[in-house]
Formats: sequence, C-alpha cells, structure tokens
Amino acid sequence: MKRTRVLILGAAGRDFHNFNVLYRADPQVEVIAFTAQQIPNIADRRYPPSLAGHLYPKGIAIHPEERLERLIAQHAIDRCVMAYSDVAHEDVMHLASRAGAAGADFEIIAARRTMLRTECPVVAVCATRTGAGKSQTSRAIVARLRAIGLRVGVIRHPMPYGDLERQRVQRFATAADLDEGDVTIEEREEYEPHLEMGSVVWAGVDYEPIVRLAEREADVLIWDGGNNDTSFLEASVYITIADPHRAGDELRYHPGETNLRLADVVIINKTDTADGDAVARVRENVARSNRRARVVLAASPYTADDVDVLRGRHVLAIEDGPTLTHGGMALGVASLAARDAGATLVDPRTFATGEIAETLRAWPHLGPVLPALGYGEAQVRELERTLAAAAQHGVEAVAVGTPIDLASIVRIPVPHTRVRYELRLADDAVLDEILEPVLAPLPH
Repeated sequence: MKRTRVLILGAAGRDFHNFNVLYRADPQVEVIAFTAQQIPNIADRRYPPSLAGHLYPKGIAIHPEERLERLIAQHAIDRCVMAYSDVAHEDVMHLASRAGAAGADFEIIAARRTMLRTECPVVAVCATRTGAGKSQTSRAIVARLRAIGLRVGVIRHPMPYGDLERQRVQRFATAADLDEGDVTIEEREEYEPHLEMGSVVWAGVDYEPIVRLAEREADVLIWDGGNNDTSFLEASVYITIADPHRAGDELRYHPGETNLRLADVVIINKTDTADGDAVARVRENVARSNRRARVVLAASPYTADDVDVLRGRHVLAIEDGPTLTHGGMALGVASLAARDAGATLVDPRTFATGEIAETLRAWPHLGPVLPALGYGEAQVRELERTLAAAAQHGVEAVAVGTPIDLASIVRIPVPHTRVRYELRLADDAVLDEILEPVLAPLPH
C-alpha cells in the first residue's frame, strides 16, 4: 500500500512532537521532511535516526519553509501539516493556499490528538499570543503549590535549537545544568526563574519519556507553554492568558484561539497598563467564544531594581526577543520603566550590528527597543557587540526587561538595572479556586 507522503511545517518544537506522537511508528505515513520558520539557524539540519525511529534509518531532512512549493513538487507530497504557533489566521490560509496550489492537502492537527496522559494532575498554562504572561502565571502557580508542600515539576514547551540527540530529554535543577546544557538566552529566560524557585524543569524533543521521568519526581506537573501553542499534556485545569494590549488577537491568531476555546480559566493580564475599553473587548470575545470559561483579571506590575540608574538618562531598553518579534509587541516592561523614570529611549537601529540589525529591519513594527536575541553563540556575540556600540552612541544606561541576569552572559558597558514583573490577581483566594481541580484529588 502506498504510504501517504507528508511534509510537516514547523519551528523546532510542535512539529517534532506531532511527528513523535502521530507518525513515527505509522507505516501508512512517510514524513518526507520538516520545514522550519520563525527561529534562526534551525533549518538545513536533520531530525536524527535515533529520534525518527526504525522507519527512518537516515533520519528526516529539515528545510527552510521558503522551499515549500519546490519540496511538494520534488517529492510528490500528499499532505502538508501545519505545526507551529503564533501565526495570524490569514497567514495560515496563505500557507494552505500555497500548499493547495502546489498540489498538496493542508491539515491542522486537533490539539487533543497529541496531548499525553500522565498520572499526575496537570495545570496547563497557555496563551492567545506570545508575551501575554504565561511565565509569570506559571511562577505564581508554582509558588502557591510549593507553599503547601507539593513537589512541582515544570514541563516546558520545547526549544530544541541545538543538538537534537543530546536534547532528547533534558532535566534542569541547577544553574550548572543550564551551563552544561549549553542553553540559549531564550531557554535561560524560561528555565532560570523556575530554578531560582527550587523547581525542576523538564524539556527536550521527545515528550513521552520526558513526562514519564517527570511524573516520578512530582506531585503536580505544570505545562509551561511556549508562544501561543496548545498544551502537550492533558490538563486537570487549562489556563489561557489573554493580553488586552493586543485586544482582538485572541480571535485572530493560530492556535491562540484554540487555547481560548479549550480554556477552563481565561486570565486577562496586564489590566494595570491596558486601556479599559481593550480589557472589555477581550472579555466580550471570551464570552462569545467560550461561555464555560471562568474569566479572571490580573495585573502585571513592573519594578526596576534601581530606578536611579535610569532617571533622566538616555536609555537602551532590552526586551524579551520573541515577545517583540513574532509576538508583535512594539515595547516591553523595560521601555515602560525607563519612560516612568523620565528617561529618553535610544533607538538601537543606528548602531546595531549583524543579525541584530537584520532583525530590527525584518520587524519594522518595533519601537526603540533591542530584542535580547541569543539563539546561538553568534547571536550572543552580536548582542554584545551591539551593546558595546551603544556606549559610543550616547547610551548612558540600560534597562534589562528579560527575566534573567543578562549581565552574567554578555558585557553591558554602561550602568544597568533589571526590570522585573510578576502576576498579581485582584484576590489571592482566586488562585486556590482556580487550582481546585488539581488540589482536590491530592492527599492532604
């Protein structure tokens, strides 16, 4: 029988998970290749045979998505499977049109088909857009669960941008584990805050063994989502974060709208800095899309460690990279804190170098901010060179809005301070009510 020839469109995460769960052992399907988008330097490598399984003794090629039509024609592809996140609905249909015109069907896999079951209760934290506030929500949940004596395992959405075989199953418990794992800045931003709280973080490529190992060490598992992707785990409570700074996007982005419709609880975050009409608009969209979901309002207050470093100076604001780029935000908390301090924001476009400069050109919506890109050693060095150039172009101080100590990774040649932010619910008791489906079955 002829095997269905499949091309998986991805970004080094959801694509591999879909393959592992649905196709790796399916003799009726032949995955010809993956395509890669969004993340630099993840194309033109291979999904290795050790991960691909016995049906793929040579592994599977990974190509840039720009080759889509050529790959469909060259390999007589039957079906293209969409498998990455934070994409406007219109852009998803452009991909579908490209695939269809080239002769292939186009498919989006239902979220529940790839959710893994676990013996532990699970809290899934997902979002409608990148940068809505998943990480701070996860930290708040972890803090509450640990405060009542529970062992918490954090299973993080994949970010396998390096050696895929080495990254098959990753366990991080200490800062030394991060160094040994040679993680990127983006990975540190997600893992380090959890480690500082005493949690173990699990990540990697192959989530079946990851989950089985994690559930041995934990009473409760937290799915700490990436971008606006859906959960890889079946959840006892499914939480979706919505961002009123991008009101309406909860119904315009894939698969963020799916998260909205899957949610048991929708947290509308950043109400302290968003326009009231925007918050109301998000509430209306939630009510129209998912009447069973509980809606909770939250603030996301930010504070500078040393505001005097910023006061009245010419400041470079460094923000979380993915939130600014495919997340679509023009500014972040570092920019807001600097402006609150009466600082003048300096636009890095005049002195950025290499891939940093290319990124600023590729995302013209960005305000006067510097994305903290670091998907590899080359980008880290470009970031450091850009910071060195900033000191020669009138920058007197730097506000760091990433959730890690960036100065421990790159040299910042002028005074600098971190800007931190945490989730604040209107009523602390609300969190226990949200977590009741997880807490009720546990022994006390």
